[in-house]
Amino acid sequence: MNHRAVRAIYLFEMQRTWRTLMQSVVSPVLSTSLYFIVFGAAIGSRIDQVEGVSYGSFIVPGLIMLSVLTQSVANASFGIYFPKFTGTIYEILSAPASFLEIALGYVGAAATKSIILGLIILATAWLFVPLKVAHPVWMLSFLVLTSVAFSLLGFIIGIWADGFEKLQVVPLLIITPLTFLGGSFYSISMLPPIWQTIALFNPVVYLVSGFRWSFYEISDVDIGISVAATLGFLLFCMAVVWWIFKTGYRLKA
Repeated sequence: MNHRAVRAIYLFEMQRTWRTLMQSVVSPVLSTSLYFIVFGAAIGSRIDQVEGVSYGSFIVPGLIMLSVLTQSVANASFGIYFPKFTGTIYEILSAPASFLEIALGYVGAAATKSIILGLIILATAWLFVPLKVAHPVWMLSFLVLTSVAFSLLGFIIGIWADGFEKLQVVPLLIITPLTFLGGSFYSISMLPPIWQTIALFNPVVYLVSGFRWSFYEISDVDIGISVAATLGFLLFCMAVVWWIFKTGYRLKA
């Protein structure tokens, strides 16, 4: 393992975050704060409680997941796509670093950004609503696993995309709608029975449900199923990245 190569890519990507702090951190936090104001204050004042938790507090795990999922995909996909777009990917490919090491650098940096962002949003939420984290270790575990899994997905999208349009297709048309429909702002038990069944086919439901359980010990699906679904998605993304590593699929500009 060429640790220097992994470290160099990781630090370069992290430095890019600090250079674009407004876009990478401040903007998502402000957007999430607006969700707290609109949904937590305006709508929350008309909804007493959801499963024994005030509505403003109930939506916090979903809002964190919403930001973490979208930012993980965006950071990782742009991180690997931009070198392809500019042609500097050849410098990376000619360096004494395997594709696995390249993937570790880019995915590790994207996941780190998302974890930091998630913790900042969690700290910001305390300014708006009362919170409790019943299982901090599980909360951090879900946050890390989700960040890594969706950073891997973003890395795959960045390699697959051959234009900025394709780079935005999956996040805008798939990830964001699935997150909004995945119980971020409501419990799926509030839906009619047929829609509850349909919602169970949405993988984001299991991520949000497990993450919310770590806060309030309430969930739409069993916590064991949530953990299994999260690990299953992570392993699937790892398998796809390994396939790319073995075949060299679209590694060049």
